[in-house]
Parts: sequence; structure tokens; C-alpha cells
Amino acid sequence: MCDGFDVAAALPPLGIIKSGLEHTTETLAAELARPSGETPGWTELEWQLATAVATAHGVAPLLSVYPRWQNPAWSRFIDSQYEHVAQRHQRITSLLERIDADARAAGIALVALKGSALHALGIYSPGERPMADIDLLVSDADAERTGRLLEHLGYVQSFASWKHRVFKPVSGKPAFGLGEHRDTPVNIELHTRIQERLPVATVDITDRIYPSHPVPGINAYPSLGALMCHLLLHAAGNVCSRTLRLIHLNDISLLASRMVRSDWHVLWNHDTGESPWWALPPLRLVWRYYDKAVPPALLYELELDCHALLRSVSRHQTLTQVSCSELWIHTWQGVEWTRSARELGHYVLQRLRPSKEAREEREDMIRTQLWLQGSPWVKSRQWLRIFAMLTRSVPRMDTLYVVRAALAQAPTPRTQRPEPAVSTCR
Repeated sequence: MCDGFDVAAALPPLGIIKSGLEHTTETLAAELARPSGETPGWTELEWQLATAVATAHGVAPLLSVYPRWQNPAWSRFIDSQYEHVAQRHQRITSLLERIDADARAAGIALVALKGSALHALGIYSPGERPMADIDLLVSDADAERTGRLLEHLGYVQSFASWKHRVFKPVSGKPAFGLGEHRDTPVNIELHTRIQERLPVATVDITDRIYPSHPVPGINAYPSLGALMCHLLLHAAGNVCSRTLRLIHLNDISLLASRMVRSDWHVLWNHDTGESPWWALPPLRLVWRYYDKAVPPALLYELELDCHALLRSVSRHQTLTQVSCSELWIHTWQGVEWTRSARELGHYVLQRLRPSKEAREEREDMIRTQLWLQGSPWVKSRQWLRIFAMLTRSVPRMDTLYVVRAALAQAPTPRTQRPEPAVSTCR
């Protein structure tokens, strides 16, 4: 047993799971973009897989405010998720207020990122959008002081990577199961740069995110365009690593509806001449699922900046293919993002012989991510993993984790509320 369910329990054939994940993912994506309320004629297994997909893609609570599908178990699940996320949102809001007050007193300027910013703009109401953690941007000069500030609030650094430092509460343990839970500890990710590796070259947009005249406390993004720039780069990184979530596309579509043409200009760094070639794949996905959310002229401009291979591949990609709804691990995932022979060579070398930094980051993930624990696969040597992926279909551990959690859920009586917990693909 692990995390409240049996990780060794028998599963349906993986081919059936793969097909079910794809079918339910694409149906949920279509429903979220164009709500109809028409109940799918799914089997019991497909309804269970749909709860896994809705959890992994962060859209279960949002679906509770959309036209209802007529399935009692499904309705109870999404209603429960809404309640848990709403209560968790109150905790996050209170924590942000404490951080803001302490940062003001200490003279530290912070930017609350992504989900916090979307809620602050009123794009989502409390309970609609889950937040796994709080993301904060701080200048290099104030990073250590901010770390001490978080420690005074009862946090301790859990691990650090090239991208951010993760702080976790000293007290509190995660609740195990499927979905969001009100009592799950709120982690804080502290960034000094806003950047992504795609998959080798690093794209850094910090200068467009950090305010030119910050004030002590929590600051907003400089503009809607700056927030969009961050959402798109974050989504690009997830498309590259095949960890995109449906909620990311929904975020972009809702923010885009508030933007005018001039807001999109932030994507281009006119000081350096750098083009936002990386924005094309996520915007094409938004275009695929959300009618008229993206200006056609913008896509045309980005196509001119994007290299041919990525431009071609992104033209046909679906949400399933670039998310954890794709059951199989892809040996060379993200290779289409390399832009030169040199980058390609570096990419292949990294896959065959991970750097010390990559190995340390993997060890941190094995230590801190529940879905990686208890699996001999993740502790195998890199060459063995590569060989296995080249010779057979290998399922993703994060996907199997949430699928097992969904299949382990017993039917919930109408008079009883379920008690789910966080379990999402990342």
C-alpha cells in the first residue's frame, strides 16, 4: 500500500487505459472550451479515467460551475473539488497577506506569479482554479532575506533547482488520494529568474516580468502582456516536456479575451531583438480548442519566427500528446524544440549522460514527489531506462499514479462527502 491506495493493484490493459485517457481528455477539453452540458455515453471505466484526467489537468473544480453532466458520481466529485479548492484558496489568500505585510516591513519587493495573479485580476473566482503552491519572484539581491522571511513564517527550504527554490511548511503533511484537499500544505516556490529550458537553450524573460519601479510588498505584473508572456513561456516549457495541463490553456484563453493588440507586443524583446518563437506551440493549442481566442495575425507573425521543424510538429499536436494524458514515455521528447545541430547534439548527450545538476534534480524529485516513490524504474541507471524506452512502450509514473488513485475510489454515497487529496501530473 502507498498513499492510501494499492500501487500494485491490477489495472485494466494499458492499451485500454491509453485509449480511455485520450478520449476523455479530448472530450473534457472540448467541453471546457465550448460547454454543451451533453452527457458523454462513457463506460464506468471511462468515467473513472475522466476523474483522473480532470484532476491531472487541474479543471475538476472549474467544471462544477459549467453545465452539468448527468452522472451522480461525477457531480459529487467535481462539487467536492470545488469546495476543497475554495477553502484552500482562503488559506492561500491569508498566507499571501502575511507575506505582503512582512515584505513591506522588510522593504522587500515581490511579484506574485501565475495563479495568484489570475485570481487577483478576477479572472477566476475562489474555488474555480486550484493552486498547487504560491510562486514568488524576487530580485537576486533580496533572495536570501526573502528566504529568512519565509522561515519566520514557519517554512523550510525543501530543495533547490536551476529554476527555483521550494519552501515547505515545517508542520503539516499531505493528504493522500485523488484530487485537491483543503488541508494539503501550501508550498512556496521562490524565483529570482523567470526562465525555461527548451529543451537545451534557456529563454529568460525576467526583465519583462519584474517591475521597473517595484515597491516593498507584493507587486502585480507590469501589464497584462507581461502576465501573458509568462503564461506562454511556462506553457511552452510544459509542451516541450509533455506536461502541459488543460488549465494552462484555459488561463491563456481567458487572459487573451482581455487583451488588445498592443498588449501582445510585450512578447517581443525589442531591446535585444529576441523573438518569441517559443510562444507558437502553446498558442496553436489554444487556437485548436478555443475558437477566436488568439488573433490570427499573431499566429502568422510567430510562424515567421519559429523554426521549421517545431512549426511543422506544432501544427498537428493535441492536448493529449503534450500532456500526461499520453500514457507512454517518449524517449526523445522535446527534440523538435532544438534549433541547431549543436543544440541537437547537446540534447542527445544530456539524454544519454545527464549532468550532475540533472542527476541531483532527479534525486530531489524522487525524494519529494509521491508519484516517484516506491518505483524501481526511477532508480534505474539512465542507459537501462533509455534501452527500455527504445525497445518497448513504458508508461509514465505520474500518469499511472493518478489513474490508480482514480480507480481506487470507492463509490461515494449521496449523504457522504469524499475526502480527496492532491495528485496531479507535473
